[in-house]
Amino acid sequence: TGAQQSATVANPVSGASPDLLPHFQLEPEDVYIVKNKAVSLACRATPATQIYFKCNGEWVHQGDHVTQHSTDRGTGLPVMEVRIEVTRQQVEKIFGLEEYWCQCVAWSSSGTTKSQKAFVRIACECLRVPGWCVGRCPWPPPHPCTSSDLRKNFEQEPTAREVSIEQGIVLPCRPPEGIPPAEVEWLRNEELVDPALDANVYVTPEHSLVLRQARLADTANYTCVAKNIVARRRSASAAITVYVNGGWSTWTQWSGCSTSCGRGWQKRSRTCTNPTPLNGGAFCEGQNVQKTACTTLCPVDGAWSEWSKWSVCGAECTHWRSRECSEPAPRNGGRECRGPELDTRNCTSELCSHAAPGAEDVALYVGLVAVAVCLVLLLLVGVLVYCRKKGGLDADVADSSILTAGFQPVSIKPSKADNPSLLTIQPDLSTATMTYQGSLCPRQDGPAKLQLPNGHLLSPLGTGRHTLHHSSPAAEGADFVARLSTQSYFRSLPRGTTNMAYGTFNFLGGRLMIPNTGISLLIPPDAIPRGKIYEVYLTLHKQEEVRLPLAGCQTLLSPIVSCGPPGVLLTRPAILAMGHCVEASAENWSIRLKKQSCEGTWEDVLQLGAEPCTELYYCQLEAQACYIFTEQLGRFALVGESLSMAASKRLKLVLFAPAACPSLEYNIRVYCLSDTQDVLKEVIQLEKQLGGQLIGAPRVLHFKDSYHNLRLSIHDMPSSLWKSKLLASYQEIPFYHIWSGLQPFLHCTFTLERLSPSTCELACKIWVWQVEGDGQSFTVNFNIAKDTRFSDWLVPDSEVGAPALVGPSAFKIPFLIRQKIISSLDPPGTRGADWRTLAQKLNLDSHLSFFASKASPTAMILNLWEARHFPNGNLSQLAAAVAEVGKQDGALFAVSEAEC
Repeated sequence: TGAQQSATVANPVSGASPDLLPHFQLEPEDVYIVKNKAVSLACRATPATQIYFKCNGEWVHQGDHVTQHSTDRGTGLPVMEVRIEVTRQQVEKIFGLEEYWCQCVAWSSSGTTKSQKAFVRIACECLRVPGWCVGRCPWPPPHPCTSSDLRKNFEQEPTAREVSIEQGIVLPCRPPEGIPPAEVEWLRNEELVDPALDANVYVTPEHSLVLRQARLADTANYTCVAKNIVARRRSASAAITVYVNGGWSTWTQWSGCSTSCGRGWQKRSRTCTNPTPLNGGAFCEGQNVQKTACTTLCPVDGAWSEWSKWSVCGAECTHWRSRECSEPAPRNGGRECRGPELDTRNCTSELCSHAAPGAEDVALYVGLVAVAVCLVLLLLVGVLVYCRKKGGLDADVADSSILTAGFQPVSIKPSKADNPSLLTIQPDLSTATMTYQGSLCPRQDGPAKLQLPNGHLLSPLGTGRHTLHHSSPAAEGADFVARLSTQSYFRSLPRGTTNMAYGTFNFLGGRLMIPNTGISLLIPPDAIPRGKIYEVYLTLHKQEEVRLPLAGCQTLLSPIVSCGPPGVLLTRPAILAMGHCVEASAENWSIRLKKQSCEGTWEDVLQLGAEPCTELYYCQLEAQACYIFTEQLGRFALVGESLSMAASKRLKLVLFAPAACPSLEYNIRVYCLSDTQDVLKEVIQLEKQLGGQLIGAPRVLHFKDSYHNLRLSIHDMPSSLWKSKLLASYQEIPFYHIWSGLQPFLHCTFTLERLSPSTCELACKIWVWQVEGDGQSFTVNFNIAKDTRFSDWLVPDSEVGAPALVGPSAFKIPFLIRQKIISSLDPPGTRGADWRTLAQKLNLDSHLSFFASKASPTAMILNLWEARHFPNGNLSQLAAAVAEVGKQDGALFAVSEAEC
């Protein structure tokens, strides 16, 4: 190069000090002219009184110099900087004769100094025939190629790999040939890799990228980029996946023996969490549970031996006998013997002589009289207290006859002996697995609010307060077991269940969905701190797995859902979406969001409609779903308490029957479900196992808090073809079994019998109604052998969808558009053109105070839109709402495909 071929030349004035000769701080360097763009040459020297450029031996005109003067802060000497421009025409005038070069000459009072020569060349594209140029070159082609070039194809490109964590990675890259040679840089997910900022990364002289120890954060797409002054080339991206093989945790302590008497078993467990497998890493090999036999000594209760013989009569005219607790003696925690071990009696006979009463006998009699007087006084005081309490008893207390008059049992005759399979009501609705405790909640509504006639099974309750307590010893035992089970709340959840979704997420966010349940968890972008990677799960619990205590008129309105792991750090709220079955109104309901604590107790964290006590939780309640903003993951449920008899819940009524009927009997099952997608999915899966088919379109019934039961009956069957085996005129499901919500689906079975095996057409009506309330009727008319017209209502297994979506694929709004909307609407706008107006356009203006409490209100609005409208959201409608705000230009949604 010119810099290598020239040297600084000093011409000192005779007798001058060499320390005062000009010194170049900046010298001109070799450059290429690309197309018709002029190039700039610069030099700077100190101390200097004059600087001029000389090009190819000729001085450049003084007017073509751009000069700047300054002073060196360190030495105080004057500094002079000069620039000139060289055009393509200047170079072409001498092209072919010699190369075009320029040099700086600086003067001071002590002499002159010359800079290095800088060569100026014209950049030309080369043919793929080696050594020849075409294009706008200064001489006619063909000719030998002496100008710049960069070929298109890499000689070697990086390839995708999967590596274990902490393993070294080498990504080779041999750039295309070029003149001048190409410089190489690396991109990780389109961001420049700077070895100076990351000690784990370096680039070899052969341009290979080396990662000393692979980390989870190194999972990315890597691209090799080669560039020179002519062009910039990119290699194909290589996907590097850093996986983690699972490792077992330590074994837990052995559990207690499963039996309290005799042989049993005990177990211990471990989890594949040390570490948890990630990014396709291998799962742990071996068993996660170990069992071993154990023996517990059975407790033996003590028993008395035979009484001994009576002793001789003593001087006090008594004799005694004794026994021992030794046949057998208590051991291994058995009970001690009950009763006395010594028995005494008076003995009066001629052999027993009585002495005259003395002073000791008198003292004994006086003591006995005093004790008797005290007992009489205590008895009088007790009687007085009892009379006062009896007179002040609440006049509203009624005996149990009031309850028996108000809730008369339904008389259902037993099945005949020759029909052992006859079913009337399934399952047994008196089971103790569900307990509901509390008062019947006296209302303030007057008679004018509820004018309902009384049926023959429901006598008037009167105006008194009545308490209904439904419990059993078995329920108390179950309650104790449930409290113990909450201790394992924060353990790792099992994988592979249909009611669970899990995935690994970083700052890009994502979404978890439990298919066909309406339950999802949206993790917005930047909710997970950058540099962190979380494995998140979402679980739908069955009611029998989690005990949710309800009191008074409380009822479960939603599924019980867990998302976790609990305790992870979220910088922005995640949104948990799930269905509910409440017909919400402020005057009829008090609705609360409950969350289970680490100790297993359920706590109220939010009351809907009231001012939130913390900014950690918020809930958007819609007609059939709720969207919970939470910065702390955990176990949630929506619980309501009715404030009047007008409060109602939605029940979904579904009819199923066998798809095949080989016998004369035919069963119609009527399900009464909480109107949420997850319960319908569970019933459909159950019926698929039973071989059932849907025989009618599902209906919705509004079930009110009126304490009235639900009744079901069947009518209008052709008696010449079918007969019903139901002995009563209707079946009935108790009010509390439905209202508590702890049994999400109940059903009754109507058992029918066809009189001929050739009968296939079934026509009847089924009525389902709440006593003195809402009702629905089903008209059944179908062929039991081949009718499948209602199969479209069942969700096919193929429509399960992806349970976990990571990164941009989890969101409808492209990331660039989202950022533009946020940056435009977050700042307060003139004439109200900001996020508040967008909230009004989207009918979210009732939540302005919550949005305003967050760092980015617009991000909260867009996150809620994503949770509500995925995957079928209409971006055009959102674009129209943003455009109506009046602050966005027409190019807001005009983002190129490459940007998206």
